[in-house]
Amino acid sequence: MKHYLLLAIAALVSAPAAAQAPQPQPQPQQPAPAQPAGEDQGGLTFTVTDESAWQDLGIAIPTFATDRDQPTPANSQGTGALGHELARVVFNDLRNNGLFRPVGPDSLPRPSYPQITAPAFDTWRGRSAEMLVQGYVRAAGDGRLTVGCYLYDVALGSELARAGWVVQPAEWRRAAHKCADLVYSRLSGESPFFDSKIAYIAETGPKNARVKRLAIMDSDGANHRFITNGQSTALTPRYSPDYSKIVYLSYLNGNPRIYVYDIGSGRQNLVTESTNPTFAPRWSPDGRTILYSMAVAGNTDIYSVPATGGRSTRLTNTPGIDVGGSYSPDGSRIVFESDRSGSQQIYIMNADGSDQRRISFFGGRAATPEWSPRGDLIAFTHIGGGFRVAVMNPSGGGLRHLTNGWQDEAPTWSPNGRIVQFFRTERGSGDATIWQVDLTGRNERRLATPVGASDPAWGPVLP
Repeated sequence: MKHYLLLAIAALVSAPAAAQAPQPQPQPQQPAPAQPAGEDQGGLTFTVTDESAWQDLGIAIPTFATDRDQPTPANSQGTGALGHELARVVFNDLRNNGLFRPVGPDSLPRPSYPQITAPAFDTWRGRSAEMLVQGYVRAAGDGRLTVGCYLYDVALGSELARAGWVVQPAEWRRAAHKCADLVYSRLSGESPFFDSKIAYIAETGPKNARVKRLAIMDSDGANHRFITNGQSTALTPRYSPDYSKIVYLSYLNGNPRIYVYDIGSGRQNLVTESTNPTFAPRWSPDGRTILYSMAVAGNTDIYSVPATGGRSTRLTNTPGIDVGGSYSPDGSRIVFESDRSGSQQIYIMNADGSDQRRISFFGGRAATPEWSPRGDLIAFTHIGGGFRVAVMNPSGGGLRHLTNGWQDEAPTWSPNGRIVQFFRTERGSGDATIWQVDLTGRNERRLATPVGASDPAWGPVLP
């Protein structure tokens, strides 16, 4: 996307700026058994003394170094302070996914600039680090930032991965997310997901008169931005596969309309409108088609319509309420909910509407299904004594609950299919908040938003 300047550097030189500037020399080791704040060991300056933080360390992520502290619009205190913030973003990304045991820059020594490519491995081994993430940030004359990221195996004393990016100051967090993605992918063998965005519905006002606006933010909740002004109610957003657009449902004066919002231009295009109740627009994997549900004469069916607008095609035609289609990753099948059997259950059909069959037979009701990007699981809301987020395989087996809240619903997948996001409604107040949980169900956390939040939709990894 044009407003993101993120240029991958194919190969970084063996030292961050060996050809650009004279390098400061590593400071000599100080043979002290324990270093209070401000002392030094192997050229590593301690900023916080917390021996307990080194226990069971796992991955060490110290402050990113800089060749010289320079002013930058990204941080009023300069590139030195920005290096600390970069490392904190990487640390928080890796800490919150449930796979790793990182320790961040607030509790770690600060490497010197030359040590980014020549780590003091003995120092880190002595502190029980297994993996080491080091990086640097430099400011260019045109204001852009160069950010480098290195992953080291401390025991072997070897480099595992490296990458670098040139970014505009406003996009420094993207470089940090890219670094976290590099580490995550190299150590887990899975696809990255930190450099992504989330669309959701921002909620304000009293319970019986909520104002609902379309909003977007980074995968960690930063860089929040409202897209609509609240004059009409916005619901159920979803990113397009190429990240350029968001489809959502808008109600103005009781009339539903499906809009596609172009992120680059800010324009909104009307896809379809009706006086009939309309629900849950969803993209096809190729971005050419939008699924939605519409109630006509008391019967609700699933329809498809070209993403550019045009004639709709009805895919279901049975008595009852059919809602919430979600395509399989290859676009060949659709999972949806229907009460045709007497209660809300999960069904699967071919993309053309043929071969409709129920897959949920485990008691209670089931709603809001969404297919994993991997194709191996379907997340949904299991209703029975409460609302819980659960997953099952596409044949309906392997039921597993991921949450146990009073009202957790509307799951959406991270781009790599490892994390499920959902919204939680508080009993009494009706206040909604966005949460994430990994597939083990053990690592759950709330995503901070400036106002109430519902209907999250995780987009793909940014291009």
